[in-house]
Amino acid sequence: MSKIRVGIIGTGNISHFHMKGYKELERDGIVELVAACDIDAEKLANYASQYGFKRTYTDYNEMMEKEELDCVSVCTWNAAHKGATVAALRDGANVLCEKPMAMNAAEAEEMIAASKESGKLLQIGFVRRFGKDADIVNQFRDSGALGDIYFAKATYLRRDGCPGGWFGDKRYSGGGPLIDLGVHVIDLTRYLAGGPKPVCVFGKTYNNLGCRRAKGGDDAWEAPVGTAEYEYSVEDFATALVTFDNGLTLNVEASFNLNLERDIGNVELFGTKAGLKLDPGVELYTDMAGRYVNIKPTGDTGFDMNAFVNEIKSFVNASQGKETCRATGEDGRILMQILDAIYESAETGKSVDIK
Repeated sequence: MSKIRVGIIGTGNISHFHMKGYKELERDGIVELVAACDIDAEKLANYASQYGFKRTYTDYNEMMEKEELDCVSVCTWNAAHKGATVAALRDGANVLCEKPMAMNAAEAEEMIAASKESGKLLQIGFVRRFGKDADIVNQFRDSGALGDIYFAKATYLRRDGCPGGWFGDKRYSGGGPLIDLGVHVIDLTRYLAGGPKPVCVFGKTYNNLGCRRAKGGDDAWEAPVGTAEYEYSVEDFATALVTFDNGLTLNVEASFNLNLERDIGNVELFGTKAGLKLDPGVELYTDMAGRYVNIKPTGDTGFDMNAFVNEIKSFVNASQGKETCRATGEDGRILMQILDAIYESAETGKSVDIK
């Protein structure tokens, strides 16, 4: 059987996590690393040498015209997701596009249309769906242990965690922590709750702290904040209330900078029989024999970076029809509808219905 020909568009930080999965599949003789693309030629050359790509391109349209690729990962900044994804789909490749799917829901619609027209798979990079914690929660939900889930919290807060660079420039990112961090926990919550559809949103955003770093802050965030190329133009904190068609209410919080004790990243679900938290492992809260009890499943129940390997392997399998896609273009479009509605609500001061 011939190997699956792989290409990658965008060689920034997130692409290295994709490569963990592709390199495992390469070692197993399943894929062939054919072509890589990035607008930074020097970075691209180093990347191709590191991972063993045969050819390189600085224009994804040229790459797709000249190469016959089966699977492509799109790992560019957000503003290029639509263009790169549509080009790859129309030239016959299956695509895994990093989150967020696009800059807005309208772009997401165009990407889905290209997928349908080409008959090729479009998967979105919702990597949290591929963690051990998500699998465990789904088992509890499907068993009926949680009952009806009616309230949830999705929290991704950084005290001092603005990435800087293009992440802070709305022209390239589409927004701040809501579209960069909140996207993870909002999608994960919806996935764990069984995939309900959003119907109404009320949101607020703030830019009171900016992209500041105090002494003693997180030294990992060293990207430039304000340069000639990038301007800081996004929110530093966002919060929202989202209601769904099954009665679920979701409270969302996301920040790059916030005056709090420590960084927080968790999802909480509250059901009629039990509640649970992913922080980082799974813990259930219920009552038994007239007593309140907290239950921790045995073993490692947390999220780790092996989820990216699971994601890539699942994508390649789904592209071959060997399994069902776990994070579809439609899932990405629904997430973009939620984000669009939060930003619109924050701007207008009114709730926004999603149709």
